[in-house]
Amino acid sequence: MENKKGILGRKVGMTEVFTESGKLIPVTVISVEPNVVTQIKTKENDGYEAIQLGFDTKREKLTTKASIGHTNKAGCTPKRFFREIRDVNIEDYKLGDSVTCEIFEAGEVVDVTGTTKGKGFQGVIKRHGQSRGPMGHGSHYHRRPGSMGTMRPMRVFKGKKLPGHMGGLTVTIQNLEIVRVIPEENILLVKGNVPGAKKSLVVIRSAVKNPGKINEKANLISYIKTPEPEVNQTESDAAETANTNE
Repeated sequence: MENKKGILGRKVGMTEVFTESGKLIPVTVISVEPNVVTQIKTKENDGYEAIQLGFDTKREKLTTKASIGHTNKAGCTPKRFFREIRDVNIEDYKLGDSVTCEIFEAGEVVDVTGTTKGKGFQGVIKRHGQSRGPMGHGSHYHRRPGSMGTMRPMRVFKGKKLPGHMGGLTVTIQNLEIVRVIPEENILLVKGNVPGAKKSLVVIRSAVKNPGKINEKANLISYIKTPEPEVNQTESDAAETANTNE
């Protein structure tokens, strides 16, 4: 089985980029500051192999003593988030190592996990996409759930789509493509949308269904203007003199 890799980041928002052929690609911007390996789990001690990553520096005043002691072992500052990445080659990591966005490359297929936006208590139309009834005054059925099923069991079957709490769930979107890696700004551009609100935590891992798959890299348009070459004063004076002589 191929070794997996992963990193923690924050969802910044969405934007769009263009290829040289003129194709528009919607992307999600993920801020990926360097993660720290805060723990290495082995089969002998924990029954499985994994690395624990710490992300987002937290003030010591707001941190528990247990968490401070945990991060001190890795020689780093207290962290706000800790997540495990399994199925990795633990021999490639040491306690206190830094993991950056450069572990991924453009075109690589990944899975992104986040917590969806909480919508509170919602009805069946918004929660499950059901249709409403006639809105005329004579109709007594507008946005209600509808029939609860047959009368025989004298109860409601489990799994019936009813009103209730919506959102706030851990969701993984699979087979997303990394469009661009910007290491100098610790940024990943991921094609499509990822779950979660802005500034929320996301976990980027190697794809489960397509491990090691790398699509063809798209050539993006760069809007950074290159500085024009400087012209020596003597050359410009000579050019002006030639123009006046003509």
